[in-house]
Amino acid sequence: MNFTPLLFAFLSVFATVLAIPVNLDKRDVFVPPILYPHSGTVWTINQHHNVTWSGFLSLTILPTSLIVHRDTSNVPVNITNSRGIIMLRKDNIATPLILAEGFDILLGRFEITVPWVVQGDDYSLVLFGDSGNWSENFTITGADI
Repeated sequence: MNFTPLLFAFLSVFATVLAIPVNLDKRDVFVPPILYPHSGTVWTINQHHNVTWSGFLSLTILPTSLIVHRDTSNVPVNITNSRGIIMLRKDNIATPLILAEGFDILLGRFEITVPWVVQGDDYSLVLFGDSGNWSENFTITGADI
């Protein structure tokens, strides 16, 4: 009598019993909206700009001014990745251009230099950290190829 199939069946059942679910730590996803650049923004190559994002945005309207409050204090407790990456997209396709990386996603903004690219009005940025989020389309000018 061949015991190989019987041994295989026993080991399969044994492995299934040992494959109980493991409790993972609770993880929260933080997807901050990108506030700048936004639709209508025009950047020129080699300029410096602050990419800005926030957990939420509040406005204070005074008789002579408008105060914008950016606050990332409402982020979840258990962020899976707090280090950010900003990448450029063109025509809804991510390019290999990393504009910034390794910064704290809780900063709410990070300065980048506009890269030398073909001008166009279909650029957007992707903010990676805990999750991926992209900006509205904006324009980059200054390089006519």
